[in-house]
Amino acid sequence: MKRFCPLASGSKGNCLYLETGSAKILVDVGLSAKATRDRLAKIDVDIHDIDAILVTHEHSDHMRGLEVLAAGKHKIPVFANGDTAKAICGKIKKIPPFKIFSTGETFEFEDLQIHPFSVQHDTFDPVMFTFLSSGIKLGVCTDLGFVTTLVRSHLQNCDYLYIEANHEPSMVHACPRPMIYKQRVLGRQGHISNETCAELLKEISHKGLKHVYLAHLSEECNNPDVALEKVRKSLPDHVTLSIAYQHKLSQIIEG
Repeated sequence: MKRFCPLASGSKGNCLYLETGSAKILVDVGLSAKATRDRLAKIDVDIHDIDAILVTHEHSDHMRGLEVLAAGKHKIPVFANGDTAKAICGKIKKIPPFKIFSTGETFEFEDLQIHPFSVQHDTFDPVMFTFLSSGIKLGVCTDLGFVTTLVRSHLQNCDYLYIEANHEPSMVHACPRPMIYKQRVLGRQGHISNETCAELLKEISHKGLKHVYLAHLSEECNNPDVALEKVRKSLPDHVTLSIAYQHKLSQIIEG
């Protein structure tokens, strides 16, 4: 892995940049096409150099810019499973050049081994990913209402983790949102809390883990300082812990 940088993380749009020796990819494009181009430019990457887009699921905060970036003038290949591709086609007018993978089956792209695994979320067939390149493993896992044995298994032995710490339950209960929103966020197909994130990291942390991003933080029902405090105690001191931000670039990892 050469570079990894979360360009945006949260309910207003999610987009991750991953660069290896042979590939430059985006995981989700939940920002507008313009915002995606602008944030890439801040790390000296041109949108025309992006080789592929991987989509985790069809919620708009993960595929908002897809029609312009993939089905418009840029024609970037889009990797998704069949159900997600079908759902996306029902939401946009111009169909991007899809490359279909099967959930649970590892596939290769350039010098990357990519494994899409199932998560519990309220879409047709949501997945998250692990990436392996030059012996370095990155795990990307947000938008899960419940941490399954499968999730724990695939996030083992990662060098880098980008993982959800969405909310504090007490802040969800106290917020002025409708009850249906609260039930969704707190349910088994919603999002995981700071505490659940900390419990998961305590189980899967190991001496080779280098950096953890706390991702998809709710702006209304969480606080970065609270999330960091809750999760820090579950990790060894040698692990760097940082926030994946919504409105600005996050810390860049350079390998």
